[in-house]
Amino acid sequence: MRIKYFIVVFLIGLFFAHCHGPSETSNKKIFRYNETAGVNTLDPANARYLEDMRVINQIYDGLLYLDDSMKIQPCIADSYSISEDGLIYTFYLKNEVLFSPHESFPNESSRIINAEDFVYSFNRILDPKVASPGMWIFNQVQKENGFVALDSHTLQINLTQPFPAFLGILTMQYCNAVPEEVVKFYGNEFRSNPIGSGPFKLGFWLEGVSLVLHKSETYWRTNEKGEKLPLLDAVRVDFVRDKSTMFLDFLKGKYDFISGLDPSYKDELLTFNGELNEAYSSSVSFQKAPFIKTDYIGFLVDKDILPADSPLRVKKFRQALNFSVNRKKLAKYLRNNSVFPASNGFLPKGFEAHGFHLHEGYSYNLEKAKNLLDESNVDLSIPLIISTTSEYVDICEYLQYQWEQLGLKVKVEVLQSSNHRDLVANSKIEVFRKSWLADYSDEENFLGLFYSNNFSPGGPNYTHFSNSQFDSLFEKALLTPEYFERKVLYGQMDSLLLDEAPVVPLFYDQVSHFLSKNISNFGTNPVNMLDFSEVEKRN
Repeated sequence: MRIKYFIVVFLIGLFFAHCHGPSETSNKKIFRYNETAGVNTLDPANARYLEDMRVINQIYDGLLYLDDSMKIQPCIADSYSISEDGLIYTFYLKNEVLFSPHESFPNESSRIINAEDFVYSFNRILDPKVASPGMWIFNQVQKENGFVALDSHTLQINLTQPFPAFLGILTMQYCNAVPEEVVKFYGNEFRSNPIGSGPFKLGFWLEGVSLVLHKSETYWRTNEKGEKLPLLDAVRVDFVRDKSTMFLDFLKGKYDFISGLDPSYKDELLTFNGELNEAYSSSVSFQKAPFIKTDYIGFLVDKDILPADSPLRVKKFRQALNFSVNRKKLAKYLRNNSVFPASNGFLPKGFEAHGFHLHEGYSYNLEKAKNLLDESNVDLSIPLIISTTSEYVDICEYLQYQWEQLGLKVKVEVLQSSNHRDLVANSKIEVFRKSWLADYSDEENFLGLFYSNNFSPGGPNYTHFSNSQFDSLFEKALLTPEYFERKVLYGQMDSLLLDEAPVVPLFYDQVSHFLSKNISNFGTNPVNMLDFSEVEKRN
């Protein structure tokens, strides 16, 4: 491993020297951070996980994007229109956006992005050979002639039925433009040889070790001062898996930024009230904002799968588990008040429909929990096994303690992330810790986790919750163009989920960014996406 490390350092150094020359490298503005989960792909069609999306967002552009206040803004699209019946979306593209240069382009130069690039990119997502996990995003698009290039800079998308959240869908990383000739040039290796129109381009990627992005000279945007973007020369991403090591390297100045809290260093950085410890006030900047993300315990409630004597079949038992969790203490002592207790529904803060219902929610009430448990008439000798991954053991052990106060037998099972993900998706686990992060700016994205047509493994309904009233409300919301009317429906759905209790919402997360003091113009947004295009670094 030590030999491998020195080889990597040498190769990265060689890369920068080749790009800039020895005398220039030390003056270059290089932003450095660590991604403990690594990066799996740089192909937008497979941009399933946040760590991949964050890098892909630097390399590619789409028609639209979400700004830091979650408003949909034009990107490659200069403007757009929607037909009165909500079925036809027409996008008018900018005519100056270029792909980064590549040898497959004429004269090995760059070329302008056109409407056919989006027709190809979107149809590619639907191609079974690509096996994109984002295939579902175009469920409402017509099978034939769903994407049409009316001319070189006009794209038309035809839907089968109105879908008010469709513009939000188009802000997802799946929907970035990729050049057909480059995809064909690399074949299966396109995942590691990306060419896009974003502010950076790939310079170096040694999987599992490090990745370097270099500024794109053909990037099309400028900032408010008229300065050509990006302002950084490069971005380096390491893949050190140990979070305590990452934190120590951040304090030493090796990294410019860390995101989120880990039990190994949370008490070092933050007080129990969620404020930055005084010892770091001169060297670290702390940014926080609501994160459209809910952490929860899911229950498999599929009666065709559960054993006949499973307590999870009984609603009052699931409600008892909800009332017995002291979420305020969890937030304070396990997350230093860097999260918000999720006692008021599954929809997190940041959505307008958050708390927009009549259900009382689940504030801590041990007496009520015990009464519900008595009324449930379940066999308390059957153990509950909470399945989790290593980074959430503290939370699950806290729940174990809380539920044991009810007289239950509770065990915590720790699995590797990939194994846990696979077992949950295939309904092999009955009680599991999970989280859900918004893919786009509409509550439908969260509530779809409980729509019966979205059963896993084909969809994100991991609990296999099925309720005809919920499905009816969900389908009605899909066809309701006015947001306030949808908001009322979303509130009704969230209230129904609270009553049926297929999950125990634990907390609504918060974006927590810790930055070196020499970093500025670093935006924070409710989906925790990273955008380095306007970031500045003082050497």
